[in-house]
Amino acid sequence: MTPLRWTTLFLCAAALFVLWPLWPPLLLAAWTAALTRPLLVRFERGLKGRRRAAAALSLLLFVFIALPLVLMGVGVIGGAQDLLTTVRSSASATSAVESLLSTPAVPLHVPSTFAEGMALAGRSGTQGLSWLSDMAGAAATALIGLFIYFGGAYAFLVDGPAVWAWLQRNAPLDEVPLSRLAAAFHETGRGLLVGVGLTSLTQGVAATLIYFALGVPRAWVLGPITGIASMIPFVGTGIVWGPVALGLFLTGHPVKGAILVALGVGVISVIDNLLRPVFARMGSLQMPIFLLFASVFGGLAAFGTWGALIGPLVVRLTMEALALSRESAQVDPSK
Repeated sequence: MTPLRWTTLFLCAAALFVLWPLWPPLLLAAWTAALTRPLLVRFERGLKGRRRAAAALSLLLFVFIALPLVLMGVGVIGGAQDLLTTVRSSASATSAVESLLSTPAVPLHVPSTFAEGMALAGRSGTQGLSWLSDMAGAAATALIGLFIYFGGAYAFLVDGPAVWAWLQRNAPLDEVPLSRLAAAFHETGRGLLVGVGLTSLTQGVAATLIYFALGVPRAWVLGPITGIASMIPFVGTGIVWGPVALGLFLTGHPVKGAILVALGVGVISVIDNLLRPVFARMGSLQMPIFLLFASVFGGLAAFGTWGALIGPLVVRLTMEALALSRESAQVDPSK
């Protein structure tokens, strides 16, 4: 390799290293821009070519639709963590199932003496300062992430075609493989956010309503978890509503348990079979369901929460790169 190629490789690696901490908002910004581009085209036509105004309007509309889902997801994550802690602390499998339907109350302790009150104030003050410090750091990180997300999505909407033209001129790949990889990148975003996302959301809403109707505690947590479980091959949502139904039987509610089993089989599972093909046409991800499941949970294990996005993306791009390599070898057998 020439010195220029080594320098270019080093600088590309350095750029990736610098941008890596911001990859979640940048990735979501790119996918948001791709999903909202049809809106941009319509608004730009209505605003007589004012692309920047059309981009801002498209982004605001998308955020208006997605914000309630994001806020609900944040609340569900917190509730799921509490539920996981409760299940882990159970002494047996039976008690773990019963804990799904428990709503333990935390007793309120009122100090009875002045000394006890001062000690409680001291502990609360120390915890309060620690909490405020943690919150300040988390808030700063969140603000930076939001700024990068909104700024990136707006920039991709406004300057996306120019950036793509620059990549086509300067990327080390030819136009065809570059376009194929870019298509796989956008396909993954549509597949996760639209295809998989809408399927999980629909089943989660149905399960939440059923749990609420049956008086199941933590319905607002168990329902979304049921929707997420729809990605698991073979067992699907039954891995959640099954133990909940068993918990109803064990806690003396056999009629509710039987109703939940009937609705789980006849409603929640049927929704998956009916709507998954519809949502798949809106955002199809060309990946076997088991591989998608493995890449999501493998990404979670490797990268944390955001790994649910990067895992499928890396696997899907790898599949496309392998297909391109095979096609290139068939065209030129000497390679």
